[in-house]
Amino acid sequence: AFSGNTNADSVVYYKLQHSIKARFLRFVPLDWNPNGRIGMRIEVYGCTYRSEVVGFDGKSCLIYTLNKKLINTLKDVISLKFKTMQSDGILLHREGQNGDHITMELTKGKLSLLINLGDTKTHPSNAQINITLGSLLDDQHWHSVLIEHFNNQVNFTVDKHTHHFHAKGAFSYLDLDYEV
Repeated sequence: AFSGNTNADSVVYYKLQHSIKARFLRFVPLDWNPNGRIGMRIEVYGCTYRSEVVGFDGKSCLIYTLNKKLINTLKDVISLKFKTMQSDGILLHREGQNGDHITMELTKGKLSLLINLGDTKTHPSNAQINITLGSLLDDQHWHSVLIEHFNNQVNFTVDKHTHHFHAKGAFSYLDLDYEV
């Protein structure tokens, strides 16, 4: 609780000792002033904050370049959270030179994972896997996604619902470029 001013012109200034991170602030007047009136005038100042949330308008994208020292990894883990009102759109795409690719796509409010581990020139039809999880993911609420890939085993999790499957293809790792 902070005591405020007692007249219309004075200013009471408080600097918090510890920083806080908040989306909303709520101020509740607890007491009347000596003249029998209640009122509130508030100004809040904050410091700069680096958000880890990126917003898109449906026509934009974010390109992320991975560290070039990481070449072919044996285990891949992709984790993200998203919220949207759009029922269709690509959330993540990464591809390689030999036809390897991984794509997460929202289609009619459901999340699809398309993954290919192998040379599409050699076996074009049976190398690609398409797994769909979730529904009504276009509800403007946060949804968690986790993809874990080790050898040919893939765990695809959307909001605590997991689908385990074996990826088809010539290789046990994703040979992908450095850009996501």
